[in-house]
Amino acid sequence: MENNITPAAEPKKKKSLVFPIILAVVLIGGGIYGYNTYTYGQSHEETDDAQIASNMSPVISKVSGYVKEVKVKDNQMVKKGDTLVILDDRDQRIALQQAEAALATAKSNISNAEASTTATSKNIGSSRAAVTTANAQIEAARVNVWKTGQDLKRYANLVKDHSITEQQYEQALAAKQTADRQLQVLIDQRNQIAEQTGIASSQTAASSQQISVAGSVAKQRAVDVENAKLNLSYTVIVAPEDGYVGKVPIQAGQFLQAGAQLFALVKNDQKWIVANFKETQVNKMVEGQKVKIEIDAFPDREFEGEVSSFSPATGATFSILPPDNASGNFVKVVQRLPVKIDFVNLDKKIAGRLRTGMNVKAEVSLK
Repeated sequence: MENNITPAAEPKKKKSLVFPIILAVVLIGGGIYGYNTYTYGQSHEETDDAQIASNMSPVISKVSGYVKEVKVKDNQMVKKGDTLVILDDRDQRIALQQAEAALATAKSNISNAEASTTATSKNIGSSRAAVTTANAQIEAARVNVWKTGQDLKRYANLVKDHSITEQQYEQALAAKQTADRQLQVLIDQRNQIAEQTGIASSQTAASSQQISVAGSVAKQRAVDVENAKLNLSYTVIVAPEDGYVGKVPIQAGQFLQAGAQLFALVKNDQKWIVANFKETQVNKMVEGQKVKIEIDAFPDREFEGEVSSFSPATGATFSILPPDNASGNFVKVVQRLPVKIDFVNLDKKIAGRLRTGMNVKAEVSLK
């Protein structure tokens, strides 16, 4: 007879609490991270579409000419007034000599006109004195005509009475006629002198006008000389400000047109950041808000900044071909608004190492 023996029940294994604990920790950590991220996002706006900017001065040739010598190299530091490029100045020197010769001729014309006016003025003085003398002689001749006329009347009465001879009467008549002729001659001479005086006066007026015209021409020639000197000075192109020269693409012998931009001079006196935020991010942003700045070139450093100003238009508006939503099919694209951010308490050594165009991450505190 077999005995039925029931084996003892094996003890149940305890469930491991490691996984639930890890899961709980992950969920709690994820929740805390999500909450912190959400709350941080509510009080901050960030973008990595940002670059360092600085003032840039274009170096422009103000006159046309061939490059004689290039005094700078790529990326060279220059001071204000340093010579950058020298142009061949022979054409400008010839133009200056021509302008100076024209000015000398204009001044000579003024001297000639003044000398002519002086001589004419002297002639007028002499003519007026001659007119005065002639008038005095005419008055004396008129007195003589009156005297001989009176004598002739008396002699005419006497000859009728045969108190005088016929010869005496004829002498009185001849004296009267001679006095009349002398008076007429003096009057004619006086009129000629007066006419010459009028002509001389007209010549003086014309000479004065010539002096005025010659003076105006001389002033214009003087301006031409100054302009030629200015163009000559433009053949030496100097640095307008302190800064770093960019790439220098010109060489000796190259012909430059007036107004052509040769290269850019990056001024090193000030740096700032231009951050392009989405239009949906700038609702709560205002000037003066603090900014945390991270520069890719200096990953171990954190910089401080401050919102300085907002662009009056989106970046697309300033592009060469701005979008025209009135034509074609419209597709809504979120626009970006450039925001200027100034550095705060920027170390001078670091500032000297910053370069225009470096990538930046900017986080604006909306508080």
